[in-house]
Amino acid sequence: MSQNIDKKSELLNKLTINREEVMEASGITLKMVLFIAIISVISGGLLSYVIFQDNSRPSQADTAISEQDTSHSAENTTTSNGDLHASATKTPSSAILNASGYITARRMATVSSQVMGLITEVDVEEGISVKQGQILARLDDTIPRVTLNQAKARLESLNAQLQSAKASLKEANVQYQRIMKNKYSSNADITLADTNRKKAIAAVNRISGDINVAKINVKLQSDRLAQFTIRAPFDGVVTMKNAQPGEIVSPGSAGGGFTRTGICTIVDMDSLEIEVDVNESFIGRVIPGQKVEAHLDAYPDWAIPASVIAIIPTADRGKATVTVRIKIEIKDKKILPDMGVKVAFLKAENQEPI
Repeated sequence: MSQNIDKKSELLNKLTINREEVMEASGITLKMVLFIAIISVISGGLLSYVIFQDNSRPSQADTAISEQDTSHSAENTTTSNGDLHASATKTPSSAILNASGYITARRMATVSSQVMGLITEVDVEEGISVKQGQILARLDDTIPRVTLNQAKARLESLNAQLQSAKASLKEANVQYQRIMKNKYSSNADITLADTNRKKAIAAVNRISGDINVAKINVKLQSDRLAQFTIRAPFDGVVTMKNAQPGEIVSPGSAGGGFTRTGICTIVDMDSLEIEVDVNESFIGRVIPGQKVEAHLDAYPDWAIPASVIAIIPTADRGKATVTVRIKIEIKDKKILPDMGVKVAFLKAENQEPI
């Protein structure tokens, strides 16, 4: 058995291929293979580096375009983050700075109620003009109206009591004078008449004081009843209707559901102006009174004359910008709050930047 195994092993050894012998026979050693592989890796790395350097080097034309774009965009600022940008609107030749902003209203109010109540009427819609004092809405005033009527009835009752007290005082004075003139009047009669007279005077004074309090109460209840009628605080245009009949309005509510904090929003269209954020690097080119040419994004070909009202004396640290207020020199119904606008600050003659 062992002899058979030895023969099989001998046959297997003869069939085994020795790679080292093959490589030696062909004249190639393992060291030569490793050397060739290392040389190939180094050559490939050098070739890749040369190609990368060649692709990353900008051409002279690209460099010139980049420098021109940078120089052109240095005159522009944005309202969002103060970054520089080029305006699509045609810039006047005398412009020294461009900026973007929005139309804002200096006078705007969400009209609410001073009291909590159920809305019974809303007499306005979006887009209508209102005058100061005009009724915008009504609340359920059943309870305050009853309270006012009770206060008025109390005042009328006190007035009647005062008339009666004055009549009693008049009679007491007559009785006192009659007793004093009678030579045969006793001291007891005189004392009683004087006491009745003083009581009548006190009653008149007390009722007069109650009447003064009642008048104040009537005034308070009348003012409270007036709070259930909501009126426009100034002339303007309704831009938003926030409530409907059947809902509850409350000045201290957070809103939601059927509870509202406001009836409508009114904007004074005569108070519209432009606000832009100018990059703080260029704020020295802006001065109060400086002429400005504005173009609405909605009407880019319409040049609107304007001028600088003021430079807000604070900067936005996050955006590195300063807010500038600009007056619109004309009034037009096409100019609406929150419209986007681009402005060009024109060169101011005989004025030096601040």
